[in-house]
Amino acid sequence: MKQILIRLFNHEILTREEACRLLQDITRGRYNDTQIAALLTVFQMRGVKVDELIGFRDALLSTRIPIDLSAYQPIDIVGTGGDGKNTFNISTCACFVVAGAGYRVAKHGNYGATSVSGASNVMELHGVKFTNDAQRLIRSIENCNMAYLHAPLFNPAMKTVATIRKALGVRTLFNLLGPLINPCLPAYQLLGVADLPQMRLYTNTLQRLGIGFAVVNNLDGYDEISLTDEFKVMTNRYETIYRPADLGFSIARQEELYGGDTPQEAARIFDNVLENRATKAQTDCVLINASFAIQAVEPMKRIEECVAIARESLESGKALKTFRKFIELNAD
Repeated sequence: MKQILIRLFNHEILTREEACRLLQDITRGRYNDTQIAALLTVFQMRGVKVDELIGFRDALLSTRIPIDLSAYQPIDIVGTGGDGKNTFNISTCACFVVAGAGYRVAKHGNYGATSVSGASNVMELHGVKFTNDAQRLIRSIENCNMAYLHAPLFNPAMKTVATIRKALGVRTLFNLLGPLINPCLPAYQLLGVADLPQMRLYTNTLQRLGIGFAVVNNLDGYDEISLTDEFKVMTNRYETIYRPADLGFSIARQEELYGGDTPQEAARIFDNVLENRATKAQTDCVLINASFAIQAVEPMKRIEECVAIARESLESGKALKTFRKFIELNAD
């Protein structure tokens, strides 16, 4: 570890193989907490490079409990977290809009770390029982287009560093890895990031990995499209800054997207959106994220067409029906 730290202090970059081996050694308990904390701090200050990020991903995926959903070519919709905005569960809600429109979704999520309610919080409040049983997950995605993969059941290596992450209390490279270690290796991904340097890092990484993607960032610091300002989208095919009005949406106020002070409050907003009883700002935010997820799967569709597909899924009740079927399949 001493030699690695010296190299990193001198701004050297680890190869993909070195990064993989380093993280494997960490998860095997070969370094103490102080050494790991120093390492995480170095990467937080100088940034992680594409080869390093892919190597770290290789290490975590090598120890995962695999789940093969490749026959369904699913999409994952996820944000990096850490934007400090405490919004309601926008990406999770968008998953059901996308699934209601007929696309397969494999959502990888966890409890909230930097917000009151993470995806697993809202799922649990609706009675969902988390599982890594392949047959149950396949049954779910076949019958309602949606499977939920609770991260701790699939990525045991992350437990090794959980205490250190909590003690540090700041974002680390593990926040960057979270969106990249969906154990089913989805074919597509809508990934929300909190800043533009992350956007470039993930775009280059996802291109290298051969995943169909859209990486999105609201320019006022949200790790999803919030419609509170202009937002940027990067895909395999284009890089564009949009104004909400370009796609027929109004500017939202930040307070309109607040997720509340408890997971229960966030869950109520989630339900309101799917039941078509939410505010315009809440509904529009979910629709726009669902729209770019649909375009990630079908890149030849114009975004306006994808917005229409997402809106029809929500307003027709298909998204709500999908959610209710999902609960039926996963709450027993």
